[in-house]
Amino acid sequence: VNNVLGFPSIFRGALDVQATTINEEMKIAAVNALAELARQDVPESVSAAYSNQAFHYGPEYIIPKPFDSRVLIHVAPAVARAAMDSGVAKRPIQDFKKYIEELEGMQSYRRGFIRSHINQVKNNARRKQEAVPLIVFPEGRSSKILKALQSVHQERVIRPVLLGYEDAVHARMDELELSDLKGIEIWQPAKHPRFSEYVEKFYDKRKRKGVMLAEAERLMSDPYYFSAMAVAEGDADGLVSGATHPYSECVRPILELIGTGRRRTASGLNIVLWQDRILLFADTTINIDPTSEQLANIAVHAAQVAKFFKIDPKIAMLSYTNFTAEKESPKKMRRAAELVRERYPRLIVDGEMQADTAVNPQIMERIFPFGDIKGGANVLVFPNLDAGNIGYKLVQQLGGGEVLGPFIMGLKKAANVLQRTCSVDDVVNTIVMTAVEAQVLKE
Repeated sequence: VNNVLGFPSIFRGALDVQATTINEEMKIAAVNALAELARQDVPESVSAAYSNQAFHYGPEYIIPKPFDSRVLIHVAPAVARAAMDSGVAKRPIQDFKKYIEELEGMQSYRRGFIRSHINQVKNNARRKQEAVPLIVFPEGRSSKILKALQSVHQERVIRPVLLGYEDAVHARMDELELSDLKGIEIWQPAKHPRFSEYVEKFYDKRKRKGVMLAEAERLMSDPYYFSAMAVAEGDADGLVSGATHPYSECVRPILELIGTGRRRTASGLNIVLWQDRILLFADTTINIDPTSEQLANIAVHAAQVAKFFKIDPKIAMLSYTNFTAEKESPKKMRRAAELVRERYPRLIVDGEMQADTAVNPQIMERIFPFGDIKGGANVLVFPNLDAGNIGYKLVQQLGGGEVLGPFIMGLKKAANVLQRTCSVDDVVNTIVMTAVEAQVLKE
């Protein structure tokens, strides 16, 4: 207990305020912080480290587990504050909120990345004197969604709306011991005030595609179609789905009802946090065999995302060859790079090229000094869905980098679909980034 749960966090808090000693007040503060943490819900990541064992405060679980990453964030600030209150701190902390964010960043690049965007959403809303984004969740009874919402709801980073029968959703909350979520708004599609209007609008939009009025009413009762229509109509700012249903079933209503902007291509993007770098992978989820035109659009969308993250985009159009092959796939990637250059001459783009050439600057400098990309690419565009999906999942499963997403680029409004294998942390990340996207698209 001392070596894993106690000493590291006590020393961290003491050092960060330059405490002259570690006194009893600081030790008691650490004990109280651990006791408080033990009473909180245990995240899925901790359960996963212990063979998916469920932990609840009681005789078998009275202190946090060693692999609980929340310990440092709870204990170190408590120790630092106790040092300040007891007069042994030589360098008091002025902003504990910022201090906690720094601790999160030390533990995980991902945690720091997400924390910065939570603050961005709240600060944007405060600056513009408007509400945080309203995000609708068609899977109102999903345990992953509800557990993620508990964390997000405390942050007040979104206004969540769940779809489903109120009694069933509340019963699920009780089952998961999340009764504090009962204040969240719940919509039942067929009883929503705009249901009939949604049906008519859907019918008008799809009647030339073979959809009859009765079919429109049936589909609009479906939470996935209803949520997409709510976003399309501006009654919600964004949606997150996919926790319980296949990706293809969830993305279809989004593409049909929200749709893409002019000269835009819907595509999947994954953000890879690799050591101190951010890499963007596309397309990872939607286009099976994109054309050169589509690939050029995908590259431009991803470059815009990179710029949003204050990264100068360097786009690599990936293939199995380096600038030489005349087969269809390499030629497609080469043509896509040409299209990007023609339309956006200031963007740095090159290809076709192999993945190692793209990310390893030494290979490019030594063998292909004529290449346009210097210092390694940060936007990787894959030739087809096989390559993109395999690529990001290998990085995700084999380690070395933290993967966020997938997120959908090219849409008129914010909507994202989870992978069914996602963790609660993945859901939280997607919710936060959907809120960010909703604010950006609104502007």
